[in-house]
Amino acid sequence: MENHKEHNHTHHKHEESKKHEDHSGHEGHGHSSHSGHNPGHGEMGHDHHKMMIEDFKKRFWISLVLTVPILVFSPMIQGFFGYEWLLPGNAYILFGLSTIVYFYGGWPFLKGLKDELKEGAPGMMTLISMAISVAYFYSSATVFGLEGEDFFWELATLIDIMLLGHWLEMKSVLGASKALQLLVSMMPSEAHRVKGDTVEDVKLEDLQKDDIILIKPGEKVPADGIIVEGESYLNESMLTGESKPVKKGLENKVIGGSLNGNGSLKVKVEHTGKDSYLNKVITLVQDAQKSKSKMQNLSDRAAKWLTYIALAIGFGTLATWLFLGFPFVYALERMVTVMVIACPHALGLAIPLVVAISTAVSAQNGLLIRNRTAFEESRKISALVFDKTGTLTKGDFGVTRVEAVDQQFEADELLRLSSALEQSSEHPIAVGIIKKVKEKDIAVPKPENFNAITGKGVEAKVEGKDVKVVSPGYLKDENISLPDGAYSSAAETVVFVLVDNKLAGYIALADEIRPESAQAIKVFKNNNIKVMMATGDNETVAKAVSEELGLDGYYSEVLPHQKVEIVKDLQAKNEFVAMTGDGVNDAPALAQANVGIAVGSGTDVAAETADIILVNSNPQDIANLILFGKATYNKMIQNLIWATGYNAVAIPLAAGVLYTSGFVLGPAVGAVFMSLSTIIVAINAQLLKKKIGNK
Repeated sequence: MENHKEHNHTHHKHEESKKHEDHSGHEGHGHSSHSGHNPGHGEMGHDHHKMMIEDFKKRFWISLVLTVPILVFSPMIQGFFGYEWLLPGNAYILFGLSTIVYFYGGWPFLKGLKDELKEGAPGMMTLISMAISVAYFYSSATVFGLEGEDFFWELATLIDIMLLGHWLEMKSVLGASKALQLLVSMMPSEAHRVKGDTVEDVKLEDLQKDDIILIKPGEKVPADGIIVEGESYLNESMLTGESKPVKKGLENKVIGGSLNGNGSLKVKVEHTGKDSYLNKVITLVQDAQKSKSKMQNLSDRAAKWLTYIALAIGFGTLATWLFLGFPFVYALERMVTVMVIACPHALGLAIPLVVAISTAVSAQNGLLIRNRTAFEESRKISALVFDKTGTLTKGDFGVTRVEAVDQQFEADELLRLSSALEQSSEHPIAVGIIKKVKEKDIAVPKPENFNAITGKGVEAKVEGKDVKVVSPGYLKDENISLPDGAYSSAAETVVFVLVDNKLAGYIALADEIRPESAQAIKVFKNNNIKVMMATGDNETVAKAVSEELGLDGYYSEVLPHQKVEIVKDLQAKNEFVAMTGDGVNDAPALAQANVGIAVGSGTDVAAETADIILVNSNPQDIANLILFGKATYNKMIQNLIWATGYNAVAIPLAAGVLYTSGFVLGPAVGAVFMSLSTIIVAINAQLLKKKIGNK
């Protein structure tokens, strides 16, 4: 919207007429007022739009009722149906009724004309207003003595159809913004605040940071916060696209707007209002819907030109038919039809509607679009650079094998003894072992005389035995030979368990590859995208992951600042590069890439340099993103082709090129076609929802 300034008054001048760079009144506000400017008064912008729709509906019905007598008493219609029923002062009755229809029914268009001309950007409203005004004033002149036939019935039907078309189309535009409303409405309106032993219900806006709130089973979480008591499964699918409910307990974060499962939780509030995750998402979606991409600027320019062409052809048509010696009323009818049909209406809507739908639908699926142009260009991606940890792999060490070398120890016994040493450590290997022990419900024994062997492992007394959990380096130093089969895959890390200085067995751990990675990589390959991996891990691990997933290449032991170089090198080879990173230390590389995708910043929407933010780290989402970007772009192209193609065919017909074969388009039929083309564009845009819904 170029002139946002005036958009921001909440009253928005009667939108219909508003916003003319967008030639069609309301899609201008399809972007902004729909969602209000912040969720606080989002509803207000929304209601305003509903009022507009009601207003058009009312004007349509009243004009329609008045059109009936105009049709009945029009001499042209009477001649057509072969009856005669002229009242005394017939012409004046027609004039009176038509005046009401013109000023009341045509008001939104006339007001739009004024706004457009004031902005120096004639568009949709200018064409309609000129058409109806010329028809009205010429017909009125015939009543008061000018030679010629009146045009009232066509004026009235034209206004009716225009109002109907706008009313239907605004309803479909409203549909496009519904998704945003869904986001806004996800927040409950009040919360239960815990004060000592009492619980009081307070309005959402009265919540303060650090308040403790109670969330009962099945309720919506009212604010972002940290659980201080209780545990439950939370459904965050609307916020992150993660379909499975997530188990949360003490110290875990909850997001405002998610749905609590069967447990009762006490949560300490972290963010409220503007700073909450949901509000950041809503703001992001609004900004994306307002931001103009190259495609949209293109369609805006096309629509502007179409307006000038329509005006030129309109007056040219009038002149030509007069020159050929036809009556003025006939020439006028041709001109009015041309102007109505050439309304670049469908063209003005073609892209904004797709934009509004794609941004909102993406947000519900955990894809937040910050840069529209990058999103539309995601179809060009030819090389994709992944950060391994947490994207292609799960990012946490899991125990893959436990093998006993000494017959007197079972695998579970090895785990039990080693868990005593690892229970208080933060090291990823320790965390992995403890996780496995918990999964198996093994009781962790108490260690005594705990000691860390510098750089080699840990030792302690457990139930009277001397237990050590050490690296292969320690075995080498002690001249203990490595057991056969200790290393099966290069991607594993192996630790050895010694009991009373004898090798008892070993535990192998690996950063597991996400089950979705292989599937996603297939999708990229099918779309001719090279998949690379840049990881801080060592060569062996990088190679193992790369081979297992069939990547096109990998870079190991990469420091964050080197990722920029990798992206630049690929770009130098004419690749269109997408980079995924965690948005924080990968910021420079994300900015350098043609499409920067911040992954798994989770609920931190502040990845400033990324074009697109993925709430989850699922590589499948990146595949969906690229496919959805393609689908969005295709819909835009389809809509543009439809809108321009329709005009290319309809304008000459309206101007009367087929006159010799007896086919001429009347203004009312022209108006029907114009409304239809708009509605087709709107429906086609709605079909986009199907494209991402089937993930």
